[in-house]
Amino acid sequence: MSSNCCNSKTESNACCTSNKVQESKCCSNEPKITNTNNKESVNSPHDISDNAHDNYSEEDNEVATSFSNYNFKVTGMDCSSCAVTIEKALSPLSNVTDPKVNFSTSKLTVGLKSDKNINQVTQTLKKLGYGVEETDSNKSHTTFLVKGMDCGSCAKSIEKHLNTLSYVNDAQVSFSTGKMHVAFEGNKTKNIEKEVSKIGYSATLQSNDKNTYKKWKLFSKPAISTLFLIFGIVSSFISLPIWITNLMYIIAIIVSGIKPLKSAYYAIKSKSLDMNVLMSVAVIGAILIGEFFEGAIVVLLFTVGTLLQTISIDKTRNSIQSLMDITPATANVITEMGTISKSLKDILVGEIVFVKPGDRVPLDGIIIEGYSSLNQAPITGESIPVDKTIDEAVYAGSINENGTLKIRVSKLVEDTTLSKIIHMVEEAQENKAPTQAFIDRFSEIYTPIIFVLALLVMVIPPTFSLGTWGEWFYKGLELLVIACPCALVISTPVAIVTAIGSAAKNGVLIKGGNHLEALGALSALAFDKTGTLTEGQPKVSTIKTIESNEESLLNIAMSLESYSTHPISNAIVNYVSQINSATYDVTEFENLVGQGIMGKIEGTYVYAGNLKLIESINTNIRNYKNEISSYEREGYTIIIIASSDVIHGFITLEDPLRLNINQTIKQLNDSNIKNTVMLTGDNQGTADKIAQLSGIKEVYSELMPEDKLSAIKDLQSKGYRVGMIGDGINDAPALAQSEVGIAMGGIGSDTAMETADVVLMSDDINQLTHTISISNKAKNIIKQNIYFSIIIKLIAFILVFPGFLTLWLAVLSDTGAAILVVLNSLRLLKQGKING
Repeated sequence: MSSNCCNSKTESNACCTSNKVQESKCCSNEPKITNTNNKESVNSPHDISDNAHDNYSEEDNEVATSFSNYNFKVTGMDCSSCAVTIEKALSPLSNVTDPKVNFSTSKLTVGLKSDKNINQVTQTLKKLGYGVEETDSNKSHTTFLVKGMDCGSCAKSIEKHLNTLSYVNDAQVSFSTGKMHVAFEGNKTKNIEKEVSKIGYSATLQSNDKNTYKKWKLFSKPAISTLFLIFGIVSSFISLPIWITNLMYIIAIIVSGIKPLKSAYYAIKSKSLDMNVLMSVAVIGAILIGEFFEGAIVVLLFTVGTLLQTISIDKTRNSIQSLMDITPATANVITEMGTISKSLKDILVGEIVFVKPGDRVPLDGIIIEGYSSLNQAPITGESIPVDKTIDEAVYAGSINENGTLKIRVSKLVEDTTLSKIIHMVEEAQENKAPTQAFIDRFSEIYTPIIFVLALLVMVIPPTFSLGTWGEWFYKGLELLVIACPCALVISTPVAIVTAIGSAAKNGVLIKGGNHLEALGALSALAFDKTGTLTEGQPKVSTIKTIESNEESLLNIAMSLESYSTHPISNAIVNYVSQINSATYDVTEFENLVGQGIMGKIEGTYVYAGNLKLIESINTNIRNYKNEISSYEREGYTIIIIASSDVIHGFITLEDPLRLNINQTIKQLNDSNIKNTVMLTGDNQGTADKIAQLSGIKEVYSELMPEDKLSAIKDLQSKGYRVGMIGDGINDAPALAQSEVGIAMGGIGSDTAMETADVVLMSDDINQLTHTISISNKAKNIIKQNIYFSIIIKLIAFILVFPGFLTLWLAVLSDTGAAILVVLNSLRLLKQGKING
């Protein structure tokens, strides 16, 4: 073995990553290796000749290089054993190699032969019960907008058909958002659009969409069908030959039936049993038994119903379209040559844009000249304008109310806060809620069962002379129509898409249907204190000297606290800086997490922190414990300044409660929330005072950051479903452990937007009650939709056998129910604004 071989397992893992042979060369402790293309096992290289070894290495390297690394984000893991389970489940899969799961980062890295194997990985993880999504590093998909889908089965049919094409590596179609993501080889954009058109839908590149989709044009064919249907009815009344009447009906069927018939053909070809298949079979069956009028009216009602359904669903998909359209296409950029108009996509970070009163801010940036009030409602949901001046951040989409501003651009158009909001909302709308996933699985079983039942109804009763073939064939056709679970399948996604879009317009990001459902099921809410229940801007109240004078106390405090960025440190620095003060040189500064800070001043270690910290270095502080405790009972935070020899004194600070916080907590306590809890590192006295003033029921105080995680687990062990509200940074572990992590103040905070399940974009806790209200209303509407869909199906099913149901009534019950389900979901768009 060469001298640079791995001598430990750790080194082995680091240096032996390319392929199995390299590992065997490097690591003598491995007795046997297996070729990645399933060839026979080969002994350690010590047992084979140099020539044979070289040949083996080249062959294996060829195999190894055919794999490319792909990254995925895995959700739902609660311990490192989950990571091991995933690795073991993926390892035996064909076309998959070297799966590695990092539990702490929720990242899966795996070698795949091509994009076509991505589904193999995602489906395996979903079967294990984990959520999975590709990271941006994998995605080379082109996004198309698809028109004409009216239920999830349409999306599946398109997806299955495209995945059969040789040049398509991966196709994913989301019915909820009307978007299609396709990874394909070569310049095949037009081919993709043609293939989708073949199935009876239309696809256009998202970047080329100019919203020229004229919905009224969709009704041209149904209108022509209606005319021929009327001609047929009239001809039967005036006793024209029967073949003329039937010809009118057949033309009506052909005009409106081409689209569903084409869709049905490709659905069957893709081994999918969607509503187009069922309806086409029903219409063809009606023609075969001579029910031409029934066939014509069935196809007409089906076509008109699905068009109305599509238009309604588009309205739910466009629930955040207003967000996308609020930024201007161009901006006025100040250059050496003067002010010029530039497209947003051509503007670089650092350029200066000029925004006049009444205009919208085009890109995120920092004000370098001017003063104005900006309406940030599109981002935060707040209707009250915010005053902004030099050195303050502004966000794309905000409305400049009065002053003229010069803004230095800080983010490209695709990276603005508004762009991230839109992207996150679209991703959230594609994520399935548990209810939706269950219904999708149910419909996959339900439809084939009813299809088989319909065939049995057509054959068995007349075989045993229980009626005529024509009579039972007709009943079977009715069952085929009833087999369409369209209303049931769309009952959940349209409500979720609408609710998430409605919340986004109110400045709340809900990152998926699962989180939307979970919000309404919470029984306890845990609040971080500083910046959540309080304003997060403490103010100095009292200066109390003990063994030093006030000037010396403040100078030492200023010297130490200026090294820290904690809100309490900032408050002390701001207070002292208004007084003529001197500062000392500080060395060996250290942040003592959860206790305070320390540093060396003129050869002496000086500490600034809580009572527990100072007690550990100077026991004389106990003489002042009663006085300090009295301040704490009144709700003050105490910062004591001391060394091992001298207790200089202490500073009391007060962090005011947020406006109307007690009213918000009261509303939560009066709702389904059984317990409201405060988690804070502050002392017990301050915590109890804040809890009393705000209406919080339970307090966990004097917590280190890691203790908040334990507090959440403690609440969960008591049977609570816990939502945690914090800033999304220090509270990240607790946010992750809770059923729903809710971050405050997402505007301007990438960390908050990334870490939490729900983000309140404005720094306003009052958004929380509104968000839970949206969740509860969405859950109620979903239940209403499901019950209504099932009841309509049951009624139709019962009416089939006595002969009370006609074929066209069956169609009307199906499409009518679907339209009513969508309209019921649209009520979520009318959910009131947070601020009135």
